[in-house]
Amino acid sequence: MISYAYAYASGFNMNELTDAGMVRLDGGEFSMGSERFYPEERPVRHALVEPFWIDEAPVTNAEFARFVTRTGHRTVAELVHEGLPLAGSAVFAVPTSTSNLTDPGQWWEFRRGACWHAPLGKGSSIEGMEQHPVVHIAFDDASAFAAWCGKRLPTEAEWEFAARGGLEGADYAWGSHLEPDGMVLANYWQGDFPFENTMRDGWERTSPVRSYPGNGWGLFDMIGNVWEWTSDDWSLPSRSEPHKPFCCTARREHCVEMKVLKGGSHLCAANYCQRYRPAARHAQPVGETTGHIGFRCARTA
Repeated sequence: MISYAYAYASGFNMNELTDAGMVRLDGGEFSMGSERFYPEERPVRHALVEPFWIDEAPVTNAEFARFVTRTGHRTVAELVHEGLPLAGSAVFAVPTSTSNLTDPGQWWEFRRGACWHAPLGKGSSIEGMEQHPVVHIAFDDASAFAAWCGKRLPTEAEWEFAARGGLEGADYAWGSHLEPDGMVLANYWQGDFPFENTMRDGWERTSPVRSYPGNGWGLFDMIGNVWEWTSDDWSLPSRSEPHKPFCCTARREHCVEMKVLKGGSHLCAANYCQRYRPAARHAQPVGETTGHIGFRCARTA
């Protein structure tokens, strides 16, 4: 992990390290996972988290811009690296047709120049989106930001504990129904994915943080809007081997480092990827970026 020395070296004023914009949680034991949705969420198991602080909302474009200005950080999406002849990232585009919903490549488009400050590709910008969550963020980018401000990324258990807001066993961050009394309480896809987005909530892609009510602990956007990085390596839950990774092939050199994403995004829909839930989880290669992945930070209490 990058230390406080990184903050000093990058010109960060350590007097600015406050708990503003964070919520302190006392931790405790809770039931993690779900038996009702996807296999990777099973089994429900007991988890224990120690007291910790967590950001009220995902890191915004304005906050990330401040970090870049202070440090000169260049994100993974802005660099040319192995396997990609051009710098860029994956952007959602409505397909002209689709044979099924098992191939995400039908609606993800690699666009040259797509990155945190040009979310739709070369020529786009974040003007007017300063309070939207930053996207096109790789794991190393999120980790660097967290270290810069004296924080870290939350563990998967911390993240899920926080997202539940004190509701034991509830499917959603507010209870057992997705749209109680017809209310849209998070930024997810309304309509038939990937073609029809009715935008009943008014947002086609990301929404400004805190646009929806907070959960029981005053945390915002814990589900929907953008997927969020955690510090945990991807594994399948097990009562006997809770941390057994499965991302490697039989040949070690083909191993791809994967981390757990939590929370779902604005692309999750009732007919596809019902992962706008605290228990939901997704495996993501650490170096791959998209227009629906962001993060928030945590700190040990």
